[in-house]
Amino acid sequence: MPRKPGMTRDDLFNTNASIVRDLSEAAAKNCPKAFVAIITNPVNSTVPIACEIFKKHGVFDPRRIFGVTTLDVVRSAAFVAGAKNLDAEETDIPVIGGHSGITIIPLLSQAKPFCKFSNDEVKKLTERIQNAGTEVVKAKAGAGSATLSMALAASKFVESLLRGLRGEKSIQCAYVASDACSGVDYFATPLEFGKNGVEKVLGMGKLSTYEQSLVAAAVPELKKNISKGLKFVSG
Repeated sequence: MPRKPGMTRDDLFNTNASIVRDLSEAAAKNCPKAFVAIITNPVNSTVPIACEIFKKHGVFDPRRIFGVTTLDVVRSAAFVAGAKNLDAEETDIPVIGGHSGITIIPLLSQAKPFCKFSNDEVKKLTERIQNAGTEVVKAKAGAGSATLSMALAASKFVESLLRGLRGEKSIQCAYVASDACSGVDYFATPLEFGKNGVEKVLGMGKLSTYEQSLVAAAVPELKKNISKGLKFVSG
């Protein structure tokens, strides 16, 4: 179900949570070693739902279930490239946290190639990246949400995962079960993929003071989102 004007990703929960639950049940029963990439919003809640279903069946492997947050990475690269006259395909901005609102944390201090930003630029770019999905929904005026950009993001994520499965070094951000951030059991960071899925959680790296404040603000929201998913499964 796509978002409509005035809706948040969390408003999709009632419809999409049951879809993710049912598909996860089928996967856990019939293909428990599958790599499950979840792009269904609200990702902050649907990934915990899938993980709990796999746990219920005794087949949970945290290396094989991912929340696809690549769209935030793609948008970050596009916005920074536009602001700094760079090639978006050659620009990389790690995005950590989650996949909605203030939980989306672009690490502009870790931009490649290195870029200098004023404090005002950092704030404006961060807020635009966090609200980019809503910007698209408003622009489409009820005709849907991000589609082509989401397809591009899904393609980039799957390509990264497949490179890892082939034994090639591959790094991509995704929202997974991890201890990368104190206080929450799910968090997006750069991940190194390998033949078993997530080979290494690369963590947040060195954060600026502003980015540290964004993480602190995101944690309570992530806790709420994760709890909502867990409660949906437990009843």
